[in-house]
Amino acid sequence: MYKYIFIIFMFVGYSFCLFAGPDNIAPLAKITASSEKSAEFSAQKAVDGLIGIENRGEWVSASGQTSWGAIDYPWIKLEWEKPQNIHRIILYDRPIQESHIAGGTLHFSDGTTIFVNQIPNDGRAKAVDFPTKKITWVKFETTDGDGLNIGLSEIEVYPAPEDYIDYVSKVDPYVESARGRYFFFVTGSRPFGMISAAPMTRNKNQYGGGYNYNSLEILGFPQVHCWMLSGISLMPTTGNINPVLGEQHWKSTFSHDGEIVQPGYHRVFLQDYGIWVEQTTTDRVSYYKLRYTKDNTSNLLLNLGGYLGTTTMNDCRVTKVTNTQIEGSVNTTGRFWGGPDNVRIFFVMEFDKPFQQLDAWDDKEVLKNITSHQGVNEKTARNANESYYDAPTCGVSAIYDVKAGDEIQVKFAISYTSIENARKNMESDQFGWDFEAVREDSRQEWNDWLGRIDVKGGTHEQQIKFYTDLWHVLLGRHKLDDVSGDYPDYTQGERVGNATVNARLIVRTLPKKPDGTVRFHMYNSDAFWLTQWNLNILWGLAWPEVLDDFAACLVQYAENGGLLPRGPNAGGYSYIMTSCPATNLITSAYQKNMLTKTTPEKAYEAMVRNHKPGGMIGSVKEIDFYIKNGYYPGNAGITIEAAFQDWALSRMAARMGKKKDAAYYLKRSQGWKKLFNSEQKLLFPKDEKGEWVTLDPLNNRGWVEANAWQATWGVSHDISGLARLMGGNDVLCEKLNYAFEQSEKDDFIFGYGSGYVSYANQPGCSNAHVFNLAGHPWLSQYWVRKVGAQAYGAITPDRGYGGHDEDQGQMGGVSALMALGLFSVQGTSAQNPSYEITSPVFDEITIQLNPTYYKGDEFKIRTYNNSKKNCFIQKVQLNGKDYNRYWIDHKDFGAGGCLEIWLDSAPNKSWGTEK
Repeated sequence: MYKYIFIIFMFVGYSFCLFAGPDNIAPLAKITASSEKSAEFSAQKAVDGLIGIENRGEWVSASGQTSWGAIDYPWIKLEWEKPQNIHRIILYDRPIQESHIAGGTLHFSDGTTIFVNQIPNDGRAKAVDFPTKKITWVKFETTDGDGLNIGLSEIEVYPAPEDYIDYVSKVDPYVESARGRYFFFVTGSRPFGMISAAPMTRNKNQYGGGYNYNSLEILGFPQVHCWMLSGISLMPTTGNINPVLGEQHWKSTFSHDGEIVQPGYHRVFLQDYGIWVEQTTTDRVSYYKLRYTKDNTSNLLLNLGGYLGTTTMNDCRVTKVTNTQIEGSVNTTGRFWGGPDNVRIFFVMEFDKPFQQLDAWDDKEVLKNITSHQGVNEKTARNANESYYDAPTCGVSAIYDVKAGDEIQVKFAISYTSIENARKNMESDQFGWDFEAVREDSRQEWNDWLGRIDVKGGTHEQQIKFYTDLWHVLLGRHKLDDVSGDYPDYTQGERVGNATVNARLIVRTLPKKPDGTVRFHMYNSDAFWLTQWNLNILWGLAWPEVLDDFAACLVQYAENGGLLPRGPNAGGYSYIMTSCPATNLITSAYQKNMLTKTTPEKAYEAMVRNHKPGGMIGSVKEIDFYIKNGYYPGNAGITIEAAFQDWALSRMAARMGKKKDAAYYLKRSQGWKKLFNSEQKLLFPKDEKGEWVTLDPLNNRGWVEANAWQATWGVSHDISGLARLMGGNDVLCEKLNYAFEQSEKDDFIFGYGSGYVSYANQPGCSNAHVFNLAGHPWLSQYWVRKVGAQAYGAITPDRGYGGHDEDQGQMGGVSALMALGLFSVQGTSAQNPSYEITSPVFDEITIQLNPTYYKGDEFKIRTYNNSKKNCFIQKVQLNGKDYNRYWIDHKDFGAGGCLEIWLDSAPNKSWGTEK
């Protein structure tokens, strides 16, 4: 097990935790200065973690000013015992107008200097970024200032990637955060945690909703960032705030300078209010530590009314239990993509210090000193064509008189079943008010999960992208069940389109093991549409218990409501996307012997029901037509999906000894061939009369977010059959290679249904690997490297996942698998699952094997002569023996061992052709 060392420094009146990785290393240094006003304002105060508080935690020099304006400009120096690789320094001036360091020079032990100008005069951060420097000391010399006793409130120094020594350090949540969805950026969550908290800067769902890197203001800190599920937003403020004016009135400006974003931790400064906000979390409880930099009245606003990212809050109910606890619930409604029409979120909110007063507001009225509050049950459709709603603002405000330097801690527990269960979730948390212990525990858990796959080599950018990919793979799809095992069932109601109207809450309890713990969890989740090309593979490699858990969860949904969900929402159905993607996940788990938390027979029966007309696979009329004619009327995309799912079900039936069923579903899986157009050698949609809907291969009509060029290759279960129809493997590969050549200049990124090849969305995510199955593995090696670098290689706020649809780890999963050099075009749903081999970007990869599911301890992949240019496999050895197959069987992977790969710049067309 990978070990982590956490160093804790204690200062008078403040506990500062320094973790390994990209955290401030200034407290590790020896601090000296040109002068100090007194021991109370020593140079050591510049690294104590107290920022922006006048006359507290500051280094104040003894500098003076002559009558003609000359100043004895001071300096401060940080020196480490060992060399440090650094790339960022943040300076905070004293927050007093009469004393201002306006500019200075950073001197480094390597002999270089950096000039720093326009340092803010109010204690806000001034970040200085630069290429990595390896140094033993840095000295900041003031070169411009005004006033007496100038100094710094804080100086922070951050290590460069060369010195990142844990996995959390290598996660960059900012990646593509300017393009993500409301649930994309969630710093306040454990892996698959029930609570999912983060700041909100843009109040919309997709295309830059939630936390957007380019935003300049924070609107609040919602506790729930799920697929079509959101709510309970905290906004710390000071001064005279009228909450009925809403978020545009109480919002605060902020800056990325001084902000820290990590899995499980977030620090940000609310500039308008002078409040440092720190956030961390356990599995079911979110923690906030608020530090005030000025004397003031504080209003901790709890927003429980109006539109919030993915849903709308109304009908809130709040009760003051004591002056340190409130409890209540809020209804959420207006799910754009369907789902239960009303879902209630219950919560308990606790404070570590008694508030002086609890006020409330509702629409246009402020209510003083309340003991309970109920908001109006109103909502107004934004327009006739959408299910987004507006509702009156509503909430409560805990009021404090605060002094500069005061801290207030707040924590939330939620439940989807009852206030009582929210309280139990809170009480199950054993950390009390030890914020730093929660942060440390969260980091340890994230390191443990991310560390299941350890990589060495590659560039720093590739490692950062890889662990950011894994963070997204493990972040979304949050738990719904309480610590008691209770969970919400909203499957009962009337389906209207994609929504469940009059959805009725039934509280159920998960099955438990003899020790009283639950056998599996229930999840809220975006769609599992086409996860056979990402999550189903990657979870099974390093986190098989997750694949097992989700399979059991999906079967439980079918037990409750009859249907296997596509995108389960709050214990109900959203009907998002098409066909029955749960089949791909469940059969994948079964074929890899990872279906242990539910029975194979129960799972099989659920899939059979859902592959019948009226099941989740499609309506009675449509599936009757599909069964009779072999294709889905008017849609080639759904035909391909259903055919693959029928094939996957047939393979499970075969292994279970159900020969008749296996033959039946195998025959159904061949209907896609009726959509093959021999002239263009691609698949096209047909209508009920058997007429082509379109013969334009770049037209998305009759497809699901795709077109003929992108999705023809999605018949993953029968690439050999596709090749025969096209005229052989050479013809298939020539045609597919042409598609990649046409897409390269656009980085293989297009909008829905546009372009020849698009890795911005799920359809076509297997295309670069299809060459392997068609006898041209060197082309898979080449294009996988190209796509990985161009479509997924960026680590900026604007690029990283294609910019269209990073659905809770799906694009991250594809990116990670490409970096590992392992994939499965058939989604590991074959009777003998296997992984296609391409060239990894890392020199060494170690995958820890979960002993519950695997015989081996670990599986290593070593790559030799690896470089950007060298992407072609020359030879491979498995456990020291020559290996000439382009795939490795799952059973061989599970036994553990070492796969060694030698690369070069020219293809070896004789490797990987063995059948």
